[in-house]
Amino acid sequence: MPLISLHNISLSFGVQPLLDGVDLHIEPGERICLLGRNGAGKSTLLHILHGAVPPDGGEIIRQQGLTTAALPQAVPGNLTGSVFDAVAGTRPIESDDPQAKPAWRIEEVITRMGLNPNQVVSDLSAGLKRRVLLARALVQSPDLLLLDEPTNHLDIEAIAWLETELQQYARSLLFVSHDRTFLENLATRIIELDRGRLTSWPGDYPTYLERKSAALATETRHRERFEQKLAEEETWIRQGVKARRTRNEGRVRALMRMREERRAWRDRLGTVRMRVQEAERTGKLVIEADRISYAWEKTPVFRDFSTLIVRGDKIGVIGPNGCGKTTLLKVLLKEMPPEVDGIRHGLRLRVAYFDQMREQLDEDRSVADNIAEGNDRLTVDGKPRHVISYLKDFLFTPDRARSPVRTLSGGERNRLLLARLFAKPSNVLVLDEPTNDLDMETLELLEELLLRYAGTLILVSHDRTFLNNVVTGIFAFEGDGRIGEYVGGYDDWLRQRPAPAPDGPPKKPAGASKNSAPKPKPRTQKLGFKEKRELAALPEQIESLEAEQVQLHNTLSDPDFYRRPGEEIAGVKDRLTALEVELEAAYERWEALEATQG
Repeated sequence: MPLISLHNISLSFGVQPLLDGVDLHIEPGERICLLGRNGAGKSTLLHILHGAVPPDGGEIIRQQGLTTAALPQAVPGNLTGSVFDAVAGTRPIESDDPQAKPAWRIEEVITRMGLNPNQVVSDLSAGLKRRVLLARALVQSPDLLLLDEPTNHLDIEAIAWLETELQQYARSLLFVSHDRTFLENLATRIIELDRGRLTSWPGDYPTYLERKSAALATETRHRERFEQKLAEEETWIRQGVKARRTRNEGRVRALMRMREERRAWRDRLGTVRMRVQEAERTGKLVIEADRISYAWEKTPVFRDFSTLIVRGDKIGVIGPNGCGKTTLLKVLLKEMPPEVDGIRHGLRLRVAYFDQMREQLDEDRSVADNIAEGNDRLTVDGKPRHVISYLKDFLFTPDRARSPVRTLSGGERNRLLLARLFAKPSNVLVLDEPTNDLDMETLELLEELLLRYAGTLILVSHDRTFLNNVVTGIFAFEGDGRIGEYVGGYDDWLRQRPAPAPDGPPKKPAGASKNSAPKPKPRTQKLGFKEKRELAALPEQIESLEAEQVQLHNTLSDPDFYRRPGEEIAGVKDRLTALEVELEAAYERWEALEATQG
């Protein structure tokens, strides 16, 4: 039985319906990725599933007692208190309530999200607040978890941890994401929202791409035949009296129906047309760094870094959030001075810089004024062009082009920054997190453009597929101020990087800091003989349960498994749910025995 079913759901905010007869069934244990262009209604559909937005029409059937938790794309303004309190929410902590979550579990998620449990939420940036909301959704462990772009503002290490966490999630998941590696590693089914209709595509992402391409080709052929037939009938009806004879009334009515059908068509959203204006070529040398270092309040950001960037290089910069990637870009561009000057630039550098924080945009000025500085025209490829026409290439309507920047969505802001970036000739592109909030089609077009770019590219990104497809070298922040230099893309870096320290014996889950939440005082008495034996056996027991959990997840991820009898499928899902309860109990017992042991 589905956890939730949508039947013929409709919703409109303007002339065109955002959702037009949408049907969706979500089964227990599914991991579904929702795709669609920017503005297609993906976030709205998640709001409907969460119960936050009522549809105009249709029916929603929820399984009795269904619980949902959601990560919204927009950050609400009512987040207060400490990070720990915001993540814990209204959930009881370490009580007799079966829904209670131990403090170590809350702090484990907080740590993995790169957050400080004692920090005040209202002091955080919008990106860090989204991490708080993601942590709260994960801690709740609902029957249906709804995530809207969960990888935005996460570094690669946090994204990898989130993948593992969600792969082991025993309940159902529906997520929106443009991160193709994340999608491929997680999704057991893909659904797509296109022109108000929802289509389900069983299988993985490459299968979806193949079937989607075939479906679009079929739609194009059908429309071409329809247009030809309609043109023939319009020519016939203009013959006048002959077309209005009684015996032809059926043909006239059929033409009327064809006209109605044609008017009801919704054309696909246009494709962004991006083109980089390339300046004259630089010399062979672009940037040379000789043993440069930079420190922030005596804390080293990087030290003794040397590199040679030559014309045509495409460099990816990776590392944890806050490690100094943006600082490195600014030092290399001579916008921030290193401790000892060791930066040399080549000849004829014309740099175009994409700012992660979007500080280049004036919030109060219109989209058009941010591009053309108040002028009606700008020069593109040496020819004058009207700014409204140029912005149409980036999917801005004339009304949207005259709107202030503060009204734009995240995806629109990124498109505006790209439009601004490509409006001027360059031979060095420096892009700091350009992929956030871009839909899949625009992201793939940006990839193609960068691959064709004849200049030099320096790119900061946490998108592993994007890095693999675009860059030819990697600068990796490796801790202690070290930056390693590697040939190839992200997967090549994985193969070349220093081997991580071997795993030791199973460790106690991440403990809570003493100041973050009140904990029961540990008992002072010592463990008895039986309790010591139980404590010694728990790590092996937990490893065994986790191994079984991974095995069952692999079983459920196999499409052929669902051809087996229904009783067998239900049995595996029930066992997976029971395993989660057993694991949580084992971890809590482990923590309690270790606290007693002191």
